[in-house]
Amino acid sequence: MNEPDSMFRLDGKVVLVTGASRGMGQAIAVALAGAGADVIGVARGDMVATRCAVEATGARFLALAADLSQGACVPPLVDQAHAWQGRLNVLVNNAGIVRRGVALGVSEADWDVVINVNLRSVFLLSQAVARCFIEQGSGGKIINTASMLSFQGGIRVPAYTASKSAVMGLTKALANEWAPHGINVNAIAPGYIATELTSLLQQDEQRCAEITARIPAGRWGRPDDVAGAAVFLASRASDYVHGHTLAVDGGWLAR
Repeated sequence: MNEPDSMFRLDGKVVLVTGASRGMGQAIAVALAGAGADVIGVARGDMVATRCAVEATGARFLALAADLSQGACVPPLVDQAHAWQGRLNVLVNNAGIVRRGVALGVSEADWDVVINVNLRSVFLLSQAVARCFIEQGSGGKIINTASMLSFQGGIRVPAYTASKSAVMGLTKALANEWAPHGINVNAIAPGYIATELTSLLQQDEQRCAEITARIPAGRWGRPDDVAGAAVFLASRASDYVHGHTLAVDGGWLAR
């Protein structure tokens, strides 16, 4: 029987985290490194800060630049990631964008880029990495980033809501297919987390106050509030968890 602490260790694992340059992606990458994993960070932006924080834990870090709105980047990206140490064990599909505006004003271009980054890349990366897992014969973990808007409609974010609702459904569909291969597919649904993605909401004093008033914990979340859930879903502790979306929301959905 595993000791409780050892169940959460990721020693010898190689994890790929998208959107790793800042916010939740950075916090998740550092937490997984702290649990013993080596980390591949994927982002369009600079990942120097993430590299420094990961390497400070004693883990190794590989930075790969990619624009996940372009599906063609996925095969070479996964090939590079796998070649780094000859294996992949965990995929965290964290990259995401939002375009705010009333539904009547959403352009086709804005709709497409949100769906491409938030949903299409999640499927394409999961598909490519799952093939690696199956070839390796040792299973693996896929962790998607859902949202409170996987459960609710939101306000003035129709493309984002559509994408995140679909991520929760896709998580279940892939879990059903890949569980027999020892692949766990789950998702984290962060609540209102103080990151660059939510900066406009934080700057809207009325909306920010309304949101905070509904959160039983009495505050917005921090990126590191999500990191523990990622370690759990990446570790042996979650081996019998399949197709679940774990809300990390300060109690938002309970109210």
